[in-house]
Parts: sequence; structure tokens; C-alpha cells
Amino acid sequence: MTSRAAVFIDGGHLRVLARQNEFRYDPDFIEAVALACVDPGEDLLRVLYYDCAPYQGSLRLPVSGQRQEFAGSDEWLRQLAAKRQFAVRLGTLKFRGFVPKRVPISSGPLSDDDFRPRFEQKGVDMRLGLDIATYASDRSVDRIVLVTADTDCLPIMKRARTAGLQVVLAELPNQRLARELRWHSDFVRPVQWPRQG
Repeated sequence: MTSRAAVFIDGGHLRVLARQNEFRYDPDFIEAVALACVDPGEDLLRVLYYDCAPYQGSLRLPVSGQRQEFAGSDEWLRQLAAKRQFAVRLGTLKFRGFVPKRVPISSGPLSDDDFRPRFEQKGVDMRLGLDIATYASDRSVDRIVLVTADTDCLPIMKRARTAGLQVVLAELPNQRLARELRWHSDFVRPVQWPRQG
């Protein structure tokens, strides 16, 4: 019997893994990873992708005090949302100050190049949790496949299982998954990186 499945992707997590493995992170790559997470015996209902658009705004640099504009494009997110069976859920990116690029900090005179901006995603975990809770309540799928390493997902994983859904944790090559995530999933599914042309 075919199981109906939905794939939930933590974009920040997948992006870090992709960069560590020197993959080009674009909509085609994300789609290929999502499809690799689905087994032949599963019928894919939807892929839900959670991320934030690049930060846009003006920041005062920490040493010179000069203003720097951040104007990243979110075109790639629109391209991803246009893909078949994809839904993109966006949180917001908040600036949380500058942090040193190296520790200890240089003993010589400091410059703006010694620091990098620190951003924090807000609202992504909440959106992911609400979507899983909705799928658990209306039983539109039998199985959810999670691409994440965030232990903040544990309560919603427990909720999904209590509601009768199977929770599959996708494990990409060289990924470290917390024991707690393994404990609260029904299966850990090894997923290989897609080939890039």
C-alpha cells in the first residue's frame, strides 16, 4: 500500500550542509534533495520549505561607523515556490550585532573586516510546527519526512506520532543528528546527495 508523505525542509540547516559539501545551493538542488527524501513506496503530497529571505537594510559598521547596505535578492525563493508541489514558508531575519571573525581578536588595530554581522531567524520553527500540527490534525498524509537537525522540533515530532503519523528523519551524508531526534522518529532514512551537473 502506498503511503502519502510530505517533506519538511529546514532551509537554514540544509544550506549549511550543502555549503560544507561544496554544493551550489539553488532551487534545483533543493528540489533534488526533497525528491531524494521520498521512497518509491510513497506518494508525495507536498514539499514545505522553511527559510528567511536575505536581510535587507542599512547597518552601521562596528569600527568605522560607516553605513553598509544589505540588499540580497529573494528571487531564488520565488523560483522555488513556483516548483511543482512546493510551498515556501518564510520567517524573518533579524540583525543581532557584529561578532569577531576570529577568536582571539587581532592584537593590532581593528577594522570592520575583523567582524561579521550576526543574523537570527525568527518564526521559522513556529511555522514548521504549525504546519506539522495541521497535517497531524487533518490526517492528509500518513508520513512526514523531516530534513532538520533542530531539537526544537521534538515536541511537534511527538505530537505527530501521537496523532498516528509516522515520522521519518532524513539523514544526509556526514550529518550529525542528535540522539533525541532519533528517539522521537519512527525511521531514520539515509538520503544521498543529488548529482549536480
